[in-house]
This record gives sequence, structure tokens and C-alpha cells, in this order.
Amino acid sequence: MATTEGILRGVRVARRRGLPAWLLIAPTLVLLTVFFLVPYLNMVRMSLLVKPAVGAYEAEFTVANYARALLDPFYWRVMYRTFSLAGLTTALTLVIAYPVAYHLAYAPRRRQRWLLMLLISPLLVSLVVRGFAWMILLGRVGLVNLTVQRLTGHELVLIGTPTAIVIGLVHVYVPFMALAIAGALQNIPPELIHAARSLGASPWTAFRRVVWPLSLPGVQAGTLLVFVLAVSSYVIPILLGASNVLVMPMLIVQTLLDAFNWPLGSALSMVFFGLTAAVVAVYLRLLARGMLWTHA
Repeated sequence: MATTEGILRGVRVARRRGLPAWLLIAPTLVLLTVFFLVPYLNMVRMSLLVKPAVGAYEAEFTVANYARALLDPFYWRVMYRTFSLAGLTTALTLVIAYPVAYHLAYAPRRRQRWLLMLLISPLLVSLVVRGFAWMILLGRVGLVNLTVQRLTGHELVLIGTPTAIVIGLVHVYVPFMALAIAGALQNIPPELIHAARSLGASPWTAFRRVVWPLSLPGVQAGTLLVFVLAVSSYVIPILLGASNVLVMPMLIVQTLLDAFNWPLGSALSMVFFGLTAAVVAVYLRLLARGMLWTHA
């Protein structure tokens, strides 16, 4: 709120001084152009070049890199695995984070501060450290395997499996989802819930007809954020997947650095970027229709 008021105040000051309002966003535009647009344009140019026998690329344009990226079934299997893991991670994160966000939004003020500290405390630890911690817990001599062995007599080594990657990603992204949903829940007037209860609605009906529809903007923001972060995650898959579960970020890095094929790696990056944008666009369209149906 304060940030919005500051921006509006800056716009009014700029108008009084006769300055165009777009000057306020000029630094942001310059930053995005230099560090986002220019690198992407360079990657598009790189994806259309030829990989020579010696060297990184030749100044000769071709679409063979895109043809290889789009026609090879191996790349499609990796993309399907990547999007599947990201979608499962997003769904599990939503299921786990929503009750946490609900409790955070409606807890007493003093308890809210402690819950918020507990929620964001994992973000103070490096992602690599958390990945190694899960490697210890899920490994052959970890707590999970030793407990399962003691109870059943069988081993349960999860390192190097998609399950381990999903566990690690969910643990990393629960705070992001919970904070996004909690912000939407805190904007719901308590009087609406009290009115629904006074009209005879049960707690579940009040949640289903009032709280859930009004919290959908937070759900949209949280799921979108978690999906984009999960689909582009590199550290957790390479640590917990132990190079047995290949996802697109790992494949792109291997193509660029190990195979030293910059044109093909750039083409894979652009195809992956396009598919991710398409999935996000379809998801936003479906969610918008769902929100309209919910409020109907």
C-alpha cells in the first residue's frame, strides 16, 4: 500500500513539474532491456547458427537446431518429465501451503509474528545446504531408509528418483505459496464469513462459498510462481536426482557446457521457454474461467 502511494505521489510530482510519467519507469525499462531482453535476443541469434566441428559456432544461419529440438523424441520425453514434476510439485505445495496460509492469516497478532518467522526461516538457509540435507535424510544411511528398514525390513532409498526431487521442491517452495495465499486471505473482510455463518452456513460451506473463491487470486499468484520456479529448477534436481532423473534445465546445461553445443543449447532453451509460456497462458485462461464460474 505504501509503495503504491509512493508511486502515485511520484507521478503527481512529475506532472506538476511538467515531466512525462514514463520517466519514472525508465530505470526499470533499462534494467529489463540490458539484463533480460538483450540476452534473450542474443540467445535467439545463437540458436540460428551452425555448430562447427571445432569452435562454438559459425556465422551461418540455419533452422536445423530447432528441427532437432522439436523432432527428437528424447527431448520431448525430458520436457514431459520436467512439466510433470513441476505440476505435481505445484499441486502438492498448494495442498500443504493452503492450511498453513489460512492459519497464518487468521491467527492472533502475536502468534502471527512467530508463525511468519517459522515460515520464512528456511529461506535464510542456502538452497544447496537444504539440498544436501535432503540427500542425507533420503540416502541409504539416512533417517528415512533406516526407519523403513527397521519397520519393514526393506530398503527405501529415494535419492536418484523423481520422488526425491518432488520432496525437495515442495520443501523449498511451500513458503512462497503460503505467503501468496495468506496475503489474499488477509484481504477478505471477516464480516463476510460472519454473515455467511449467521445465515446458517456451516464452516465448510462458508469456506467453500466465501473464503475459497475470494482467495483464488492468491492461489493463482502462488501456483504460477511455484510452477515457474519448479519447472526451471536446477540445483534440487541435480542434487536429489543424482543425474538419474534428467530435466530440461540439466539437459540444457549439459548441452551448453559438456557437449559445447551452444546453438543447440540455445534452441532447446527457446523451445523450453515457449512451451513454458504456452502452459502458463493456458493455465491462466482456465483459472480465469474457473474464477468466473466460482463467482457466478
